[in-house]
Amino acid sequence: MTNATPILTGRTPANAAADIRGLKGALELPGEPSWWWWMLAAALLIGALLAFRWWRRRPGPASLVPAVPAHLRARQRLEQAMRLLSDPREFCSEVSGALRWYLEERFQLRAPERTTEEFLEDLRQTSDLNTAQKGSLATFLQSCDLVKFAREEPPEQALRDLQEAALHLVAETAPGMHDLPPVTAGEPGRQA
Repeated sequence: MTNATPILTGRTPANAAADIRGLKGALELPGEPSWWWWMLAAALLIGALLAFRWWRRRPGPASLVPAVPAHLRARQRLEQAMRLLSDPREFCSEVSGALRWYLEERFQLRAPERTTEEFLEDLRQTSDLNTAQKGSLATFLQSCDLVKFAREEPPEQALRDLQEAALHLVAETAPGMHDLPPVTAGEPGRQA
């Protein structure tokens, strides 16, 4: 048993002894593992660039567009209602709706979701409108209701008068309108 030849290797004992090498140690990287630091730096740089691009593309603060005052929007709606003059029922619905919406916006009166009778009852208890304005508003709303619900067919001039009454009430109750000095002839830059 002293001269046993390896069966599986197919090598002769003389070649086998020359082929055997010792175990190698662990492969050492030259210097410190600086490649880790480079990878970390690259990842941080990419993250910073992505964060900067996101920051630049995010929407800025919403630009505060001055809101159009309620009295100007109401005037606009009342003037646009003139296109419905050929249909009295639609015209009165639009005109009364514009005025009710204005009163809710301007005075926080719950006009649009109330019947005319309910609204007029609430209107009696407010000091936002004077007695003449309350009377004018009651007449206006009742006239509109006759056209909308009783199917009254007023002449075109009566419809124009309703629109004019609504415009007049908006003009009287617009904020700051009573605080303006009267316009007199002869002042530079002002029209009489």
